[in-house]
Amino acid sequence: MHRYKFVLYRPLQFLPVLFGISLITFVLVRLIPGDPARVLLGTKSTPTAIAAIRAQYGLDQPIWLQYFYFLQNLAQGEMGKSILYKIDVLRLITTRIEPTLALVLCSVLLSLIIAVPLASLAARSNGGPADHIVRFISTFGIGFPPFWLALMLIIFFSVRLDLFPVSGYGENLADKLYHLILPSLTIALSLSTVLIRSLRTAMIAELKGDLATAARARGMPESIVFWRHVVPNSLVPTVNLLAVNIGWLIGGTVVVESVFALPGMGQLLVRAIFSRDYMVVQGVAMVFACATVLVNFIADIVTVAIDPRVKQ
Repeated sequence: MHRYKFVLYRPLQFLPVLFGISLITFVLVRLIPGDPARVLLGTKSTPTAIAAIRAQYGLDQPIWLQYFYFLQNLAQGEMGKSILYKIDVLRLITTRIEPTLALVLCSVLLSLIIAVPLASLAARSNGGPADHIVRFISTFGIGFPPFWLALMLIIFFSVRLDLFPVSGYGENLADKLYHLILPSLTIALSLSTVLIRSLRTAMIAELKGDLATAARARGMPESIVFWRHVVPNSLVPTVNLLAVNIGWLIGGTVVVESVFALPGMGQLLVRAIFSRDYMVVQGVAMVFACATVLVNFIADIVTVAIDPRVKQ
């Protein structure tokens, strides 16, 4: 169990990271041009009304005092009140977590379904035609931005074939999963190109490793050697790669949710930025930061669990 001692002290190391993220987010949000009170009231607002709104939400206070109140609210488990929605930011975010979480999970699952077979095919035919085709696809696919892929999928599967809905989230579980197919596929196609390259490299190294050689010496069939020994050991760097790319994955959900009109945190963040809703932007950014830190922490635990050679 000494290999898991990092579970006790690692969360303490995350505190300075989250503090730095909160400070950077706070400063960057304040640098967005425009006055939240003026955006809320419109162009015909009076100076008195603008001053009243600014005083109501503490926007007339010095910036260092606003940041102090922001940290104070975080310490109390609060994130302030939304200027646009007129409700607590934390309560607002909880209503938007489900679509984003479902989108991320479905995207990761789909990316693994795409990446593992293709990487296996490339690794087992290293240097052959199949390997060159898979490498070309993965290299070619990296250049496609998520928003372009989303639009192409909408045009082909929704407009021309009329197979999937263009936007929305659905009501029941089956309907929600049905609405998530195209958004998840958009992110999965981008993420899988990175995973394929990593998995292929790891699988080729494992195929030449001592463990696979020893298994072959015992008379074990090549297919069993590959799926029992090579694939599980190759997943270790893939888990770490997924954790590293979680920030990119979250950024992808922001774009994809906007294109497909999914009522998730990404769409909420975009709307909050355009409306200068400082509290919502800060709250969503902190939730995304905490999610990134948590995923990396879980990835460390999983890596130690599946590979006894790893020590944190």
